[in-house]
Amino acid sequence: MKHYLNKLPQDIRGIIHNISQAAVEERVSAYLVGGFVRDLILGEPNFDLDLTVDGDAIKLAQNLARKFQARIVIHKRFGTATLTFCHKKIDFATSRKECYPESACLPVVSPSSLKDDLARRDFSINAMAIEISNKNFGRLIDHFNGKEDLDNKKIRVLHNLSFIDDPTRILRAIRFEQRYGFNIEANTMALLKDAVNLSMLEVVEPQRIRDEIILLLKEKDPVPALKRLNSLAGLKFIHPCLKLKRAGFSLLRNVSRQIAEFSRNYPGLRRLDTWLIYFCALVDGLSLKNSEAVCRKFVFRKGEEKRIIAYKKIKRGLIRKLCDKKIKFSGIYELLEAQSYEVVFMVRVRFANNVLNANVDHFFNRLSTTRIHTSGNDLHQLGLEPGPGYQKIFKQVLDAKLNNTVKNKQEELALIKQLIKKHGETK
Repeated sequence: MKHYLNKLPQDIRGIIHNISQAAVEERVSAYLVGGFVRDLILGEPNFDLDLTVDGDAIKLAQNLARKFQARIVIHKRFGTATLTFCHKKIDFATSRKECYPESACLPVVSPSSLKDDLARRDFSINAMAIEISNKNFGRLIDHFNGKEDLDNKKIRVLHNLSFIDDPTRILRAIRFEQRYGFNIEANTMALLKDAVNLSMLEVVEPQRIRDEIILLLKEKDPVPALKRLNSLAGLKFIHPCLKLKRAGFSLLRNVSRQIAEFSRNYPGLRRLDTWLIYFCALVDGLSLKNSEAVCRKFVFRKGEEKRIIAYKKIKRGLIRKLCDKKIKFSGIYELLEAQSYEVVFMVRVRFANNVLNANVDHFFNRLSTTRIHTSGNDLHQLGLEPGPGYQKIFKQVLDAKLNNTVKNKQEELALIKQLIKKHGETK
């Protein structure tokens, strides 16, 4: 594996070297594990370092933190620590084994060997380790033939109760299958279908399902994974009324296409929360009431729930106004400014026609970033006492700026003087 490690960027190689040296000093064995090893072999970029330590992982991380003045977060209960080192987050964990007291619940964890630690992983391709701490630096440890499964493009669980112990692995199996163009191995597929038939996804803690759904929706193109999930497991575990048919997949594919266009067309705007857009498209067929129930069930963050529900509350009247060829730019701004970019984006995708598209595009291209140059201090200098009148004037100036009737601060001040003269709002 040394030749794989040597291909890493210099800063990552430096971090691994420093961890290796610290492990030697602490007389412990340290191993790169999990998705980092998988993607290293596949040649996929993944610089999230995940380490397992045969020994005291927290002590190793603490020593590194002191030596390099890095920030550290410790979880003594789990024997883990997260180090922020050279602008990278590195996870350290003491080798451990897991026991599931009940199906679909969180495991009980206890210290153990590296082999036990690897055996608790979800799939063979994620159950490999690379030693980095001694004369065996770069040695691949592969108790479960993960390298062979990588070569054969197979997703394979490590034991027959894998999906029963942790049903969220159903979502991960589909996500990895579609990400890498692999196939779920025959026995693993049979076990997955058995778990689906036992409705195992419906008994998992909803927050854990939520986290896996978000990871799936953050994939570069989540539509194939959603299609596969719909085929293998359905979507009733999200909500009993949720079904994806031809129109739903058409909307999702359109979302995927337009997200790529948005990134190209509006590089100066903040990045979209694309997973949330896909989720809005996913629940497009649900009623407002059922969408609210989904948000409560999965305990989304307030800002996430607010945007999902805002999309569901979009009124036909707003759409009609956006489809009006005669609408002023200030009118477009007034309709859309209070909405998040994600909601405005979904309005364009879901209710598109040529006029609406042009109006939303103009909002993203110019209106959303339009600001006026005058301030309260300027109004005070013109003789206006602070009060509600300020906001009325600022709105009229902004409307004029949006509609291109004023273009700079000088013209803004000229307009304000006209408004003051007209309404007599002086000291």
